[in-house]
Amino acid sequence: MKFLLRSTSVAALALATAACSTPAPVALKDGDVPPAFTAPPAAAAPSWPALEWWTALNAPELPALEVTAKEQNLDLLAAAARVLQAQAQSGIARSVLFPRIDATANAERSGTDRPGVPGGNTKNTASATAQASYEVDLWGRNLNGLRAAEQSELAARYAQQTVALTITADVANTYLDILALRQRITIAKQNVDAAKRILAITEAKVTNGVSSNLELAQQRAQVAGEEAAIPALEEQEREARYALAILLGRPPEGFDVKAVNLDGIVAPAVQPGIPSSVLERRPDVAQAEAALLAQHANVDAARAAFLPQIDLSGSIGAAFNPTSLVWSIGASLLQAVFDAGRLSAESDLEKARQTELLADYRKAVFSAFSDVETALGQTSSLAERERLVNDQEVNAAEAYRIAELQYREGVTDLLNVLQTQQTLFNAQDQLVQIRLARLQAGIGLYRALGGGWTVATDPNAPPSTGFRPL
Repeated sequence: MKFLLRSTSVAALALATAACSTPAPVALKDGDVPPAFTAPPAAAAPSWPALEWWTALNAPELPALEVTAKEQNLDLLAAAARVLQAQAQSGIARSVLFPRIDATANAERSGTDRPGVPGGNTKNTASATAQASYEVDLWGRNLNGLRAAEQSELAARYAQQTVALTITADVANTYLDILALRQRITIAKQNVDAAKRILAITEAKVTNGVSSNLELAQQRAQVAGEEAAIPALEEQEREARYALAILLGRPPEGFDVKAVNLDGIVAPAVQPGIPSSVLERRPDVAQAEAALLAQHANVDAARAAFLPQIDLSGSIGAAFNPTSLVWSIGASLLQAVFDAGRLSAESDLEKARQTELLADYRKAVFSAFSDVETALGQTSSLAERERLVNDQEVNAAEAYRIAELQYREGVTDLLNVLQTQQTLFNAQDQLVQIRLARLQAGIGLYRALGGGWTVATDPNAPPSTGFRPL
């Protein structure tokens, strides 16, 4: 029924629209789109991210977490409520395009009691009246109001998709944070175990008079310092779990995940297959465009407010006992003669808002290009850093093994062991952090490319909606 009303109103007043609507403002200028996003795609360019891109990370727990977040995340539920509000506003704006009919009915029984007259003097009266009123939208003010409401509804839908894309990325990033912190805690505990082995050797050497109490105090301080780092990591891991629970729309108490490290998780490289279509795959860009078009309709409505307003009205009524029929029909014209500049100020206000939203749209477009370029650069640089730190970790492990063996045999001193141990621990810890950053950069790239969403394939958008570059 809503779609029928939408189609009927648009068809009936198409002439008014053509006469009273102005062209949308030009938002993008020559040179605004970087050359990298206008070049033809490579023949073997990889595909865009799928809607369920998180399955490519090969994290068994993650798909179920993402489903839960889509169903229960509180920010998404609030965004869905805002869409319903926008739909209601569209319905209100659409109703103005049709006549309004009000009906009233009245029934009354009255009488007069007189002494000596049984039942007195009683009578029954009833009446029914129907009134109709209609504003002739000759200049398109009401129709422009409907256009603004419908574009605002689209903006709310796209905002909901933007929130959904943000939530799915946040769930994946937070889940990986938990696994990385758990892996760093494991490495820290292994480092403490290694330090305790060195401490046991040092204690034995001090007992045998081979080493001094200075080396013993140094190693005990080393063990205590490494143990002190663990509680901070455990607190970070706990806070990350709490944050993930909130993203899933549930209380944090008792929430947990099973995985303990990043082993087996991959981030497939994704390159945009058609760079110039990035803007069609970003719900935030579509939202900014819809908001701009809604405001442009408000500008047209404010312009139409300067013109005369014509209202038609009519009524018909019937009264019973006695029976009668009364009807009336009329028309009125309203034209502001002097309003102390109110209409002009309102028009200026709507134009200024349009200018603001025009800047917001351009910023959204530039941010989309920047996000893609940044994510591509991060995935490339972090992959190279991971390769180099991995080589560092392998060599540091071998150096520490040799240093510990030499210290046990009395060939090297404690300082050399401490240095190699610290180098190994730093490399292992840094390797986990770099790997986390690389995985999250891949998620950032998925997000920058719209996460598989497109305006044309959005199941929540009206059938006729498509991206219209301004």
